[in-house]
Formats: sequence, C-alpha cells, structure tokens
Amino acid sequence: MTITSKENELVKHVRKLKDKKYRDECNEFIIEGLKMVEEAMTEEIEIKTIIICEDFLGEIDSELLYNIAKENVVYVNDKVYKYITDVITPQGILAIVAKNKSNEIDFKQELFLILDNIQDPGNMGTILRTADSIALTQIIVPKGSADCYNQKVVRSSMGAIFRINVIEVSDLVKTIKELKKHKIKIFATDLKTDYSIYDVDYKKSAIVIGNEGNGVSQEILEIADKKIKIPMKGKTESLNAAVATGIILYNAIK
Repeated sequence: MTITSKENELVKHVRKLKDKKYRDECNEFIIEGLKMVEEAMTEEIEIKTIIICEDFLGEIDSELLYNIAKENVVYVNDKVYKYITDVITPQGILAIVAKNKSNEIDFKQELFLILDNIQDPGNMGTILRTADSIALTQIIVPKGSADCYNQKVVRSSMGAIFRINVIEVSDLVKTIKELKKHKIKIFATDLKTDYSIYDVDYKKSAIVIGNEGNGVSQEILEIADKKIKIPMKGKTESLNAAVATGIILYNAIK
C-alpha cells in the first residue's frame, strides 16, 4: 500500500519532527539518504520507520533493499515525498530513528569536548564529524545551542551523530565545576591569552570551544584552569569554530 495523502498521520508526524520541541518530546529524529539509512542499520540504531518514495525503488541496491525490508517500511508517492523532504535532490528514502537516550557524562574519558553555545548547524555537524574522527564518544552542549538532531546538522555529521552521545545540560557552568571535581582540567579557548594550544598537557582534560560571535562566556573563562589559543602567523585573528575545533582536537591526541 502506498500513502498518497498529505493528511496521513505518519506524514504529519514526519513534518512535525522538523521542530526541536517535538523531536525532544518523541525522542526521535529524521535521517535521509541511502548512506545514512544504511549506516543507521550498520550501527544498530533503533529505526522506527523507513519511508521510501515508490518512484525511487529501482535506484536502491538490491542487497540494501533486502536489509531494509526487515525494518518497518512504508511507501509514499512522489507528491508526498516532496512534501516531507528537505533535500533539493532527494534519494527517495528517509527514516525516523530514536535519539540516544543517555544524558549522563562518562567521567572516565581522557578527553572531553564542550561547546559553549555553538549556533550554526553547519559548524555543529562538522564538529560532530571531527570529534568522531578521533573517536570521541561524547560532547557536552548547553540548552539553546544548535540542535544536534536538526536535519542540517545530521546531514553534515555524516553519520557521526549515531556514534556520539550528545549530552545537553541546563547549566554549563555547573557541569564544568562537576568535571573539575573529577580532576578534569578545563582548557577554554580565548584570543586574549598568551598560552598556545601547544603549551598544555591534554591528559584528563576538557576543551571548551566558544560561540561563533562571542567566544567562550566570561563566567566559564573565569573558572577554566587555563585559557589557550591557536597561534596565528598571518593577519587572520580567528578561525571558524569548526576549523578551530579540528586543529585543537588533533593537537590534543597527537
């Protein structure tokens, strides 16, 4: 059976999942594209429903289609799929998946990444992807940051969202103080400091990356164990938040 109406309850549900509040209530989010759906199955993410546009069935690899058939699959026509997709040139497949339910910090980790109010979804997705590339399994973000389950973030994370536990906290300063109680050093990025990212020992530490426009908040700078910056040889004074995160993280693990 193929869904042909925009008034179908599942179609309405997918549309509503574009809203963060609704995503949080349902503890679900949307992934789209063949690679993302395949990766979700590989990572054994809980898939609620896979939605396929009937016009694209012939473009799906037979082996993948066989594996997809084991899930809860629903078919829609082209009109309905265009109504629910955000992609300009869609691949005709998306899925509703469960969010990671854990919101507890694993204090046994050696390296932590804290994002202080990152707002740009592209930056957030790239940071997730970079963190995943060095095998970080958790990042800490305050409420009000770019939502990690926004579809733009999910797409730009390239599957990293499946492997990283995004811990959303209501009071970032309180959380940082809790990290300090566990003997975790706090290194906050700050353009005004004289300390280079190459001058510190990253063993058992947390790196704080600041907001794109304002940097790390003053309250966090005041409780940080050390403020650090990337040395600049040219005339550029600062770097994009995602680029800076990549440089610092790879320096931390070298």
